[in-house]
Formats: sequence, C-alpha cells, structure tokens
Amino acid sequence: MNAALDPVRHSIEQQVQQLRQLHREGQYGQALALAQAVRPEVPENRDVLYFVARSQRYLGRIDDALHTLNELERLHAGFSRVYEERGHCHVVRKDAAQAIDQLLRAVNLNPALPSSWNLLEGLYRITGDPANAQTAASHVATLKRLAPEVVQATSLLADGEAGQAEQVIRPYLQRVGNDIEGMRVLARIGMARDVLDDADLLLATVLQLAPDYHAARFDYAKVLFERHLYQRCCEEMQTLLATDPGHLDYRALYASASVGLGEHERAIALYRALLQEVPDAAELHLSLAHSLKTQGRQDEAVSSYRAAIAARPGFGDAYWSLANLKTYRFTAQEIDGMRAHEAAASTPMVDRYHLCFALGKALEDQGEHAGSWRHYAQGNALKRAESQYRAEIIETNTRQQIAVCTREFFAARAGVGDAGPDPIFIVGLPRAGSTLLEQILASHSQVDGTQELADIPRIVLDLQGREPDFEHPRYPGVLAELQADDFRRLGEQYLRETRIYRGDAPRFIDKMPNNFRHLGLIHLMFPNARIIDARREPMACCFSNLKQLFATGQEFSYSMEDIARYYRTYLELMQHWDAVLPGRVLRVHHEDVVDDLEGNVRRVLDFCGLPFEQACLDFHQTARSVRTASSEQVRRPIFRDGLDQWSKYAAQLEPLKALLGDALQRYRDNP
Repeated sequence: MNAALDPVRHSIEQQVQQLRQLHREGQYGQALALAQAVRPEVPENRDVLYFVARSQRYLGRIDDALHTLNELERLHAGFSRVYEERGHCHVVRKDAAQAIDQLLRAVNLNPALPSSWNLLEGLYRITGDPANAQTAASHVATLKRLAPEVVQATSLLADGEAGQAEQVIRPYLQRVGNDIEGMRVLARIGMARDVLDDADLLLATVLQLAPDYHAARFDYAKVLFERHLYQRCCEEMQTLLATDPGHLDYRALYASASVGLGEHERAIALYRALLQEVPDAAELHLSLAHSLKTQGRQDEAVSSYRAAIAARPGFGDAYWSLANLKTYRFTAQEIDGMRAHEAAASTPMVDRYHLCFALGKALEDQGEHAGSWRHYAQGNALKRAESQYRAEIIETNTRQQIAVCTREFFAARAGVGDAGPDPIFIVGLPRAGSTLLEQILASHSQVDGTQELADIPRIVLDLQGREPDFEHPRYPGVLAELQADDFRRLGEQYLRETRIYRGDAPRFIDKMPNNFRHLGLIHLMFPNARIIDARREPMACCFSNLKQLFATGQEFSYSMEDIARYYRTYLELMQHWDAVLPGRVLRVHHEDVVDDLEGNVRRVLDFCGLPFEQACLDFHQTARSVRTASSEQVRRPIFRDGLDQWSKYAAQLEPLKALLGDALQRYRDNP
C-alpha cells in the first residue's frame, strides 16, 4: 500500500525521520522521549526500537539500552545495527571481548558498516591482535575508496531496505554512469526484489567491464540459478572454481545448480565433500537429503534430515522435509521436540510455520485430527501473513485470456509455431495427481520425464516486460502483436533451453501445473504438443494443498478463500480452453485413474500417440528422479487411501465447501 494512502504508516515514517534528525543534532533526550511515545503504537517497529536503544546508550543508560536491544534482536534478528549498537554498549563498559563478538556479528550481516570496522580495528590493536586489526583496517580502506552512495545503498540492502537502497543508488548511477560497484549494488537490489532480468543485464555488463570481478560473477551465477538457467549457472561456477577450487560457497552453488540440472549423483558427491569440511552445516545436510530423496534413497535421506536437525535443533525445514516424505512416521520424542520448538518465543517465523506443517502431518498420522488441523491452520495463517499474493491478479489474467484467446484468434493463427510433437504438458492444480501421470508416461520407452520446468513461466515474464503493471498487464494482450515467426522462435527457444533436462527419447514431459494459465501461448508455440489436464475432486485437492508447505510459489494455497478462488478460476479457464480449442486437452480425473488404472493408462497413451507398454502399468518400478511432494507415493503401487482423507476434517472444512460452491459438481463437466 502506498504510504500516502496509509496515514498511520506515513506518520511513523515521518517520526522515524524526525528521530534521525534529532540524533544528527545530538538531541538524545528528545529523541528518546519521542521514540518512547511512538513505541506503543508500533511495539515491533524495528527503527523505533533501534532509536530507543541508541538514545539510551548516548544518555549513559547502558543497561536499559542492552535490554531494548535484546527485545530488538528477538523481533529482528537479522538487523545488523542490533549488534553494532550492542558492540558500542560493550565498548562503554570496557568489555573488549564482548564488543568484538557483537561487532563481528554486525559486519557478517552487513559488511558496509564503517563504524563497526573502525571500532574493530581499534579493539584488536588494544587487545594485541595486529593481524585482525590489519584485516579490519583493510575493510575500512575499501569502504573509503567506494562512493558514499554505494556504501549507504549496500548497507541499506543488507538490512532489508531494498526500496531505500534503490532510491540512493539509482540517481547516483544516472549521474556518474558506469560505476561497477554501484551497478553491482543495483543488480543485488534487483535480486532482492525479484527483478531478475534487470539484475542479469546489469551483472553481464559489469563482467564485460571487469571480467575478473569474482564477486560480481558469483552474483551473476546466483541470478542465473534463480532464473532456473542451471546450465549457464554451472558454467559460471566452473569458471569461478578454476580460480578457487576450495571456495565453500562456490562449491555449494555448483551443487545446487547440478540439482537443478538433475545431476544428482554429482550434487551428492559435492555435498558429501563439503560436509567433510563443515560437518555442522545444517543447510548442507538438508540439501544432501533432498537429493537423496529425489533419487529414491529414502533411508539415507532420513539420516541426512536427522543430521540437519542435530546440527541445528529446531530446524523447521528439516522436520517438515521428514513429514513431506509422506511415508515417515515421527517418534513421540520427535513430536515433543517439535512442540517445544514451535512454542518457543525465540523460534524464527520461518522455522515456526515449517514446524506447524510438520506437526499437522505427525498428528494426522496418529489420527489426532483436531490437533492436526490446529497446526495446519496455524501454519497456513503464518505463511499467508508474509505473502503478497493477490487473487485479483490471477482472476484479471483469466478474464483477459478469455477476451484475447478466442476461437477466431486461434483460427487466424493456424499453423504457427513449431510443428514438432515433442512436449507433453501436464497441467492442473498441485496435488491433483500430475506426478502420478508423469511417472506413468515417463515409464514409457519413448518418453523422458523431466521436472516442473520453469521455461513457459519465464517466457511469459519476458512477454510481460520489465516492471509489469499487474493492474493493466501487457500479457496476454501482447500475443495479438506477435507474428508467426515469433511463435516459432519461442518454440525453438523452449526446445533448446529444455534440451538439457532430456535424454534420448523423442518425447518429454513438462509438468509445471500452473501452465494451465498459458495454454493459449503453448498452443501457438506447439500446435501438435499434447496437453493433459490432471484434475482432482475439489475438496480433496484443496485440502491436500492446504496441508502442503511448498518450497516456492503456489502462494494461493495458504487460505481456504485463496485456494477455493484459485480452483474456481482454474475451472473457468479450462472450460474456456475446451470451448475455443476443442479436443486439444485430455482431462484425466485422479479418482478414475485410481479406480481403473489400465483403462486410463491406455486412454492417455492413445491420446499421446504412443503404443501401450506394460511398464506404464508397473510405473512404481521405474527408477528415476522425482522432485515433487509425491516422490515416495509414486514409487508404490496405486493406492486409494488419499481419496477421502479430507472427510476426516469435514467439520473444519465446511467453510471451504461453501467457498467452492458449484465447483463441487462442475469439476466433472465434460468438454
């Protein structure tokens, strides 16, 4: 929301500016009085609490300042100024060891803190540590060489103030031109704000100007990783590793990019080698476990998840990952531990909601459905509170797809695109049975299974353009502006960039579920591709989403209202595709596959133009990497136990049933 439209927020921002001005003028008593007066309105506001503590220190009230800083750390543990300010307090107390400890924590979070580095240099000299004093002095010298705007923007960004950082650095770059440090900061702001194409262009330019700038190349590799351009990321990491083969961060990102390419054996070897050097790195144990799970090595994965918990007790993601195996059963001791960590005031929010979802699954497995639902509901509420998801954006896109992609629109563009039949797109909602269909098809000798490929969403982002206006989006209207060659070029680009995920089979699967929103574009790119709509009964599907914590995306799944609106929008758009592209999409109901596996396998294979193979019925025996939440389930024969799981929560799900309305019947409508 715009600050001008939010008078409370606007007032607080003005008062924070006033606090800064009072400190610049040395009016610490007035600053403390103002901060204390404002504090009850916004008791968790980071900047107000910071100025309370800073004012207390300047007024000599060190114990009060430390007490305020403890509260600030509890609420904002990643804020570097907490530790810088605490370091100053310990300097006043003449406690050099504690001061050094806190100042190091500050600069590890935010390296652009000249005051902290200056203090560290002096403290190291006083305590007789010339080597570390020299290191601190070199950091001071580096910051002095940089433009003040670069230092300020870097510091703001490190403390999560990407908007303010951009307001500082963009005018500076417009004034001076190619300052590679300033360009790198602006690129990192783009990364923080998920404007990855801008970050990509900026860092590519930096590397043209300074090809040996390793920190910028590492940032560039991270952007490529976030854009799912894993092959290019690996190439950049190989360049960096040639200069520094032992660099832990380089090796870790190379391992992650290898996972993205499906090179799990390479990733597993890299993670194991890293853990030999840093055995207490909980995140590395977690990443290793994920790769082992994807390979079907469940016992090893469980051991690695437990190692992650041992390295960092209360590690919510590790507990949730055990729950997300679907077949794992927690011990009473593990459940007690999860309860204790979830209830602890010091537990970070990200760990808390992971623990909530894990506890929901643990109690569901024990048949404690009321307690299970409380944890699922709490996890969803916490996750939804941090989300920026707006259902209106999806609904606007749906209306525009219907308005633009008419039968006449497609008739006028008949025959455009790449004529090859290579891709098989499986679309729908998450948790609707798409992984099962993928496993069945990937068991066929002529079909490669890949993963949920990000290439269609990336093409859509490119078509939307930089800084898209979600109120008046450029896509899908821009489809009308494209020529036949444009659709052929996009199809060729897609095939080229997905080649790395394929084997030697002539056909391959892209099972990104959200692609149902882009079937018009897909049809224009690939008029002969096969499209399968994996559909599941709405109560079962929505409930399965509500109890699933996704690694990324799927932000519509964290409230009953959002998931019901999304499901209804999905039905509306799929009905439209059926009307304007008749026969183009095969609908496969998950319940039908469970009831008649062979009949539906033959139906799917016929639709794809593939001969029947027994391996497709014996899909659970197919050895391949499976990355989704259903990875362990599709390694077992077909099962019915999930079909009516939601009914055990029928009382709690009554609001969902009301929100779904006629979708409860309409989901079975035939084209």
